[in-house]
Amino acid sequence: MALYRYTYTLLFILLMLLPQQLLAQGQYSGYVLQRDTEQPLQGVTITANTGEQTISNEQGYFTLATAAAAQRLVFSYVGYKTEVRPNPKVGQELRVLLQPSAASLQEVVISGYETNRPLLQTAGAVGIVGREVIGQFDESSVVRAVNTVPGVRMEERAPASYRISIRGSSLRSPYGIRNVKLYYNGIPFTEANGTSALNLMDAANIESIEVLKGPTGSIYGAGTGGTVLLEPRRAAAGEQSVEVGATTGSYGLRRYTATARIGGKHSSTLVQYAKQEYEGHRQQSAMDREVLLLSSEFSPSEKRTVSANILYSDLYYELPGALTQEQYEQDPHQARGGMYGSVAQNASMNQKSMVAGLKQEYTFSDRFRNTTALYGMHRFRDHPFNTDYERNTNQEVGGRTSFAYTAQLGSIEGTFTAGAEYQRGFEASRTYDNNGGKPDSLRTDDEVVAKTGFAFAQAEFKFPADVIATAALSLNDTKYEITRLHQASSGNYTYNRDFKAVLSPRVALLKRLTDQLSIHASVSSGFSPPTEEEILTSDGQLNEALEAEKGTSYEAGIRGFALQSRLTFDVVAYYFRLKESIVSRQDVSSVAVFRNVGSTDQKGIETSMGYTLLDDPEQQLSLLKVWASYTFSHFRFDEYQQNENNYSGNKLTGVAPHVATAGLDLSTRFGLYLHLTTNYSDKTPLNDENAVYTDSYIVAGGRVGIKRQLGQRFGLEVFGGADNVTDEKYSLGNDLNAFGGRYFQPAPGRNYYGGLALKYKL
Repeated sequence: MALYRYTYTLLFILLMLLPQQLLAQGQYSGYVLQRDTEQPLQGVTITANTGEQTISNEQGYFTLATAAAAQRLVFSYVGYKTEVRPNPKVGQELRVLLQPSAASLQEVVISGYETNRPLLQTAGAVGIVGREVIGQFDESSVVRAVNTVPGVRMEERAPASYRISIRGSSLRSPYGIRNVKLYYNGIPFTEANGTSALNLMDAANIESIEVLKGPTGSIYGAGTGGTVLLEPRRAAAGEQSVEVGATTGSYGLRRYTATARIGGKHSSTLVQYAKQEYEGHRQQSAMDREVLLLSSEFSPSEKRTVSANILYSDLYYELPGALTQEQYEQDPHQARGGMYGSVAQNASMNQKSMVAGLKQEYTFSDRFRNTTALYGMHRFRDHPFNTDYERNTNQEVGGRTSFAYTAQLGSIEGTFTAGAEYQRGFEASRTYDNNGGKPDSLRTDDEVVAKTGFAFAQAEFKFPADVIATAALSLNDTKYEITRLHQASSGNYTYNRDFKAVLSPRVALLKRLTDQLSIHASVSSGFSPPTEEEILTSDGQLNEALEAEKGTSYEAGIRGFALQSRLTFDVVAYYFRLKESIVSRQDVSSVAVFRNVGSTDQKGIETSMGYTLLDDPEQQLSLLKVWASYTFSHFRFDEYQQNENNYSGNKLTGVAPHVATAGLDLSTRFGLYLHLTTNYSDKTPLNDENAVYTDSYIVAGGRVGIKRQLGQRFGLEVFGGADNVTDEKYSLGNDLNAFGGRYFQPAPGRNYYGGLALKYKL
């Protein structure tokens, strides 16, 4: 009986104490998301002050049980600021937003040299345009975002008529993108004929842009201008959402997007539709584009990752044409007039395109891997121009493969990369007389086969004392086969041009002085054959004497962080000597004619920096940052004799000596954000004689909005903005060496936009 009473009493005491013990324990759960995008973060470490730990899963979800009530939970993740939650409530689901640290925003991994090293360990001038930068503007184009990169200038001669210049390479680009090579998800986006149709894409299709400046990208083959690597949008792991957006603005801007994302542990799929309409800020400057993107990635095994992209684009835009100085001053909204005026001839571009690519990354072992990509492209182009009418059909196939092997050579780590790339394009090209915007008599009927390819090799060695040395080499070959069917009866109707294989070497050296500071230097040589449009001009003439450009670049730079990583900076100085430089001039019919000149001498300095005044997600004002970039260009014709005229020593046409961009970024804990941007461009010579210049100008704009989460499933963003708020009159995309003094392509005046985006998590 005594034993029974003792047992009963002990059980009673335990039952009385049990609620107290339960109260002393803790059960915590919730989601960890990235603050900017509210995407889930996998692998975040959650630590209680009592010692227990857990990590978040692919949905960003976590659970943590503690022996005693936690006084604080600490959330830590590499590249993000540590978050501390004091006295979390037991049983209440937490929602934690981690802010990327100031350093990590710049310490991105660079893929451009195949070794995937952080920026501080990359020997070369590289510019990065991330999704957060693209989103600081209205996204009707990527022009404003790209122009934040020093040394890079993107122009828009008409809506969707792009031109990209890297260190002055627009000299040979009266229209379109040339002498700059583009890749999309590792697949060549520059065609075998040397041109790139970036206007097929919508800004919403691009996750990030990586710019390799000058002939430093020898593993990407021929080129003296540079290389641009575009990454597609993808669904994040664990994300299942649908998003719609709409924007409206001045000059009849209407833009709509719809995106569906499904992301799993081993696969992701994104489907995106974008439509943009624009009535135009000038006569004959309307634009209409529809783009459908399918972007997917899946991992059948731990060693293998496959990604596929299909891009369909239906693009129409009008070409208002350039104006003389007098017309520009009188009425910048008018189009080119006269007998061959843009309105009378319906000068415009109508093209439908589809690009499909497949890429596989296979890891044989921890040391050996391969990346292989295959693609195909089809495009139809209907192009009435002021002086002719062109109808072209293009078909192209190509591929790229690279193998990388890492070996330990004593105390030295070496990574060896080798591979090849090949492209073959076929074009059926016909030109007609333009009779009021309709094709008339046949002028030319050509079939063009363009073949280009190269083999490359690279060796990178990581020495003790944080020294990295790189040596790279590519062997390039380009060939054009032109069949002139309208001359078939004469018996002399074929033309072949084979640019002999040329070696393009690169040597680079980098030294990390500290964990936050590195210096680098490189010497590289480039080779750039003429594009098809430079050999076969729009008037149907063959430019048989045109030779390839060749140049050597020397550069040195320093980059890093300071002041507790609040200050980021990147400074590069370079000297580029270009021989057989290709320049363009317009003849009386406005047809661009290309020729080689002796050489050019190009010296420059590119700087970018940013300072984070405040970066604390717990404060009402959570982020305040200022940034700026500056480009100095001392470009001269070294040897340039044209008939009796000697232009040696003249400033390089189309290059502003001084260009600067500055901005301010602000965001609050509530979700309110503000982005302000100002751009300055110096006077720019518009002809080789240096007789005509643009005026210098300053253009300012901004975007303000609020981004909020509405419950667990809905997210809403409302935004508005303005560009050219001072209503500056300036020309963006000038016609260089234009006949009849038609140099100026007026940019829009003061304009506004506003819109919203609604996201639903499934």
